[in-house]
Amino acid sequence: MPLFTSEAERLAEFPLAKDSIFLAHAGVTILPRRVTRVMQEYLEESCLRMQEFPEAWRAVNETRVVAAKMIGAEASEISLLGPTSLGLSLVANGLDWQPGDEVVCYQDDYPANVYPWTDQARRGVTVRLLKPETPGEITLELVEAALTPKTKLVALASCHFLTGYRIDIDAIGQMLHARGILFCLDAIQTLGAFETKVDHVDFLSADSHKWMLGPMAAGVVYVRESVQERLRPTLLGSWNVKSPNFIAQPEIAFEKGGRRYEPGVLNVVGTLGMKAGLELLLEKGIPEVSAQLLRLKTRLVERLTPLGFEFIGPVTGPHASGITTTRRQPGTGPTVDKVYEHLTAHRVSPSLRYNREGQPFLRFSPHFYNTEAEMDRVADLIAQTPE
Repeated sequence: MPLFTSEAERLAEFPLAKDSIFLAHAGVTILPRRVTRVMQEYLEESCLRMQEFPEAWRAVNETRVVAAKMIGAEASEISLLGPTSLGLSLVANGLDWQPGDEVVCYQDDYPANVYPWTDQARRGVTVRLLKPETPGEITLELVEAALTPKTKLVALASCHFLTGYRIDIDAIGQMLHARGILFCLDAIQTLGAFETKVDHVDFLSADSHKWMLGPMAAGVVYVRESVQERLRPTLLGSWNVKSPNFIAQPEIAFEKGGRRYEPGVLNVVGTLGMKAGLELLLEKGIPEVSAQLLRLKTRLVERLTPLGFEFIGPVTGPHASGITTTRRQPGTGPTVDKVYEHLTAHRVSPSLRYNREGQPFLRFSPHFYNTEAEMDRVADLIAQTPE
């Protein structure tokens, strides 16, 4: 089933596509028309009424339901907080770590999913860093080999931001839970692009500004109900601590559910925009979105390989994602930097990213509304890049 009934429908929802090709959704997305419309309507209404008008708050609570549906959770397990680093830091700082406890993470993940864990060393926690043979390739076997009887939590990204390697969330989560180990997921690079379920996950954080097609600093934080008492909120305020009539109480007692981790007034305009983006994705269907992303990846790989490009990360199979990262083999044409400049000059927006050794890569991350014809246009432009 086509994702759009016509080209007019596609351009009405994504007007940027009329004269540009945006391929940087793994960075910061452009916004669909419906997302900006919902946000504008809220702002206009806020000129006439208090910002906390009843319809807005109903929509905020509906956002918990929509987000829960996306990840297979309960609405009471959803906190509406962004960015991703905030949710991950809440987990890292809210657990009752004891000296000698161990946490497992990956040094070359995006920094937001590294620093909250390595910082726990100051509390006497041992940080065990995964070292895959291939960058980003975090397998069940690699994680299992890093575990010890002292491992308290494993913190992973659902998809590596540079290589695009998608982990097997369910298999890793099942293995960890069988051992009584907590599992925290940075899901920003798959939520909205590929099915990201929390059946075997304890904590999840993802901002909406990438694949969820939402605004910056509006996000989803998931805490499994059975572990909420183990994760103490580290941000406190009138919203998450029971304060009848806004009167501070002698003892701290936390609200239940998602509000437990929301210390104060929410980013309502951002939350409503995020809701609209999530609803668009659910309307199209995540399996259909994923299939389109993989079709676009296949087209890019087919067109760029003859031009001398090589790829890091999987280009096919169960670990492939919407991220396609590539560099040119030496002596086969203009450098990555020149290609990037040529593309941006022609209104094509990829990302320029670097590995730990400082080597540059082109990262393409189209979304479901992009087309194979656009991938052909990108390849043609690359072929025309001047020396």
